[in-house]
Amino acid sequence: MTEKLRLGIAGLGTVGIGVVKILQREAELLTARTGKSIEIAAVSARSRDKDRGVNIAKYAWEDDPVALATRDDVDVFVELMGGSDGPAKAATEAAIAAGKDVVTANKALLAIHGQALALAAENAGRVLRYEAAVAGGIPVIKALTEGLAGNQITRVMGVMNGTCNYILTQMQATGQGYNALFEECGRLGYLEADPNLDVGGIDAGHKLALLASIAFGTQVDFDAVALQGIQSITLQDIQRAADMGYKIKLLGVAQMTGRGLEQRMTPCLVPDSSPLGQLEGGTNMVVLEGDSVGQIVLRGAGAGEGPTASAVLSDITDIARGIRVPTFGQPAKSLKAAPPASAASPAPYYLRLTLKDKPGALAKVATVLGDNGISIDRMRQYGHPDQDVPVLIVTHVTARPSLDAALAALPATGVVEGDPVALRIEDV
Repeated sequence: MTEKLRLGIAGLGTVGIGVVKILQREAELLTARTGKSIEIAAVSARSRDKDRGVNIAKYAWEDDPVALATRDDVDVFVELMGGSDGPAKAATEAAIAAGKDVVTANKALLAIHGQALALAAENAGRVLRYEAAVAGGIPVIKALTEGLAGNQITRVMGVMNGTCNYILTQMQATGQGYNALFEECGRLGYLEADPNLDVGGIDAGHKLALLASIAFGTQVDFDAVALQGIQSITLQDIQRAADMGYKIKLLGVAQMTGRGLEQRMTPCLVPDSSPLGQLEGGTNMVVLEGDSVGQIVLRGAGAGEGPTASAVLSDITDIARGIRVPTFGQPAKSLKAAPPASAASPAPYYLRLTLKDKPGALAKVATVLGDNGISIDRMRQYGHPDQDVPVLIVTHVTARPSLDAALAALPATGVVEGDPVALRIEDV
């Protein structure tokens, strides 16, 4: 008789129902690939009577996810509720304490409580898996913990929020502004219940914090991620950057430097000919760089029922096969708290300024930049005489503190209208 692996699934939203569908549709295939019969023992969700388009009547029901997590007939607790605290955290902790393995898609939970949960799981001899928490269907967690285990990772970089990438690429493709496309994303159901999780970079920042922990052997530290959303990016920025051969992306970058661990999730310019520059719509892309392997580019669907459920199943099948990997790639007790970088590594920057129609205005700006050790690589001026005009400047490599000092000094020149925009240009 084939041995069984029994699941308790908490959360029957888009991802949870996607997991149920795959388990029902591919039961024979999963048994052939794992040697075990993977079965759902029980489920839990907010509403028992909701029509979910799939038959769940044959599964035991628990109103309380903690009760589900501790059932005797559950071997693996699958947490798909979401949220950094509340029921998701309580049920995950209860499952580990009850000797269950855990699979989750909850990046917020792990970004905030990952170290404590990893220690608890490993002390209990259990595994905590979360492939679906980062970049949807892209197997980036497995790539870092297993495929690239023989590498010193030098940099992790990626576009990891499909909603932001959709807005930015559609701004260029359609000529619509940010506000119109934000409203469109709301109508299409692309936004989180709290939209700032998407457009403010928080969702993607959670994912970056998890990747940085694996890549650099450090305790996960979401609070150290520098966050800046896309709300201030204008159609003018998109168009002017394109004129100069760049695309604007909400880009996550993590790298270990002499100043500490650098973690940034901010709008950046990337060359339009690069893989990241060519990434369109809601697709995600993660770039991994290792000392032996060089650069690896992973591209795919970053969200949605099928891709995310596929990632959940990859963790479940690994457990069924007996593959047991520490939560962050090495024992949690060996992970060190990394000092956050005191400043971002030097880079070129894109500056957009609106200059008043005054004699010598551009010379005054150049003087301020020069006084702060910033040299100009390229410059373009738009508009007509007798008008305030936008000026674009691409700097040579400069340190961010020097740039901030220059930006702070510009208002005193009396020739700059409004607040300048400064975006980092990332070498990819």
